[in-house]
Amino acid sequence: MAKSEKREKRKAGGGLLPKLAILVVLVAIGVQLRALHLQVQEAQAERDALAQQVQVQQRENDALAEDIAEGNSEEKMKELAREELGLVDPNQRVFSVTN
Repeated sequence: MAKSEKREKRKAGGGLLPKLAILVVLVAIGVQLRALHLQVQEAQAERDALAQQVQVQQRENDALAEDIAEGNSEEKMKELAREELGLVDPNQRVFSVTN
C-alpha cells in the first residue's frame, strides 16, 4: 500500500512542470496588461492634448466668425493695417524703442 499511496500523492499534488507553465503564462499576461495600460495612458494624454488644440482652434474660429459678422468697417480696416502691415495714420507718431 505504501507504493500506491506515494503515486496518489504525486498525482494529487501535480508536478513542477504544470505549475511552472501556469506561472509563466501568468507572468506573460501581467506583462501584456502592463503594456496595454501604458498604451491607454498615452492615448489619454494624446486625447487631452488634441482636445486642448480643438478648444484653441474653436476660439480662433469664433473670433474670425465675429469679425466676418461685423463686416468691413473703416475702424477694422485701420486696425488691420496697423497690426498686419505696420501702417500709421498721417498725423500719428511712431516711436521705436530698442535696447
